[in-house]
Amino acid sequence: MPTPLRSGQDVAGWRLRRLLGQGTQSSVFLATRGTGADELAAALKLVSLSGTDDATRAAFLASAATARRLQHPGIVVVLDAGVEGPLGWLAMEPVPGGALGRYTHPRRLLPEPLVLRIAEALAAALAHAHRLGIVHRDLKPANVLVHWPDDIVKLADFGLARDSGAAPTATGLMLGSPGYMAPELLAGSPPTPASDFYALGATLFQLLAGRLPHEADSLGELLRRVAAEPAPDLLTLRPDLPAPLAALVGRMLDKRAARRPSDGDELAQSLHELRTAWPAASGAKSR
Repeated sequence: MPTPLRSGQDVAGWRLRRLLGQGTQSSVFLATRGTGADELAAALKLVSLSGTDDATRAAFLASAATARRLQHPGIVVVLDAGVEGPLGWLAMEPVPGGALGRYTHPRRLLPEPLVLRIAEALAAALAHAHRLGIVHRDLKPANVLVHWPDDIVKLADFGLARDSGAAPTATGLMLGSPGYMAPELLAGSPPTPASDFYALGATLFQLLAGRLPHEADSLGELLRRVAAEPAPDLLTLRPDLPAPLAALVGRMLDKRAARRPSDGDELAQSLHELRTAWPAASGAKSR
């Protein structure tokens, strides 16, 4: 978001230390609060709420409150949240490493067993959220943080999360990323665990094939393909992969939500079995 915010400034009692990332409507800073032994560090996400109404601000706070209910080793912890002036802010635990998105390019793909381990961890994280009635709504590689030395895989940005029984999103809040959105969401249906599993399937497809299941030169054409065209068989792009893996990814990307996996723990177990059965020759380290 275009913003005059910079290191050294204070927002809601947090001192901004270093810009970590920036998007069209939000920025993330490394920030601290307190001093000495009481100093607390956080990744502070600042979202522009300028021009929005009270309902949108309330929806932001409700999403933040939902995210704070999540306590799982595979989910970035939300420490605090609030609204100050035109900014919504979300303080999250700082996580070392970087986003998974860097490994979606064809020349930087990870070893397949490692991809399966990442997907397994994400499925387990989703299982925890879904048990609490919470769906993520924007799972994608940019929202997955990894740090190889400490064996960290964490799902981030549950600031878009919602209780599955909540009212529809207020106008002005982001709804997700089109390349990872399940077809039913494009038709206006509410997000469900099945839509999260579709997003995980699109992420898994991209990590293995170096491209998304659906791609297009324009947003309109991309939305049409997601809504109307079946995802390509992963084996057409990666004939070297095991057929059971391609079949599982195909189920996750099924146009019909009822045909997708329905339980994160069961999905994690399926991914674990595929990973542990992987030929030793395929598991060479390459990060």
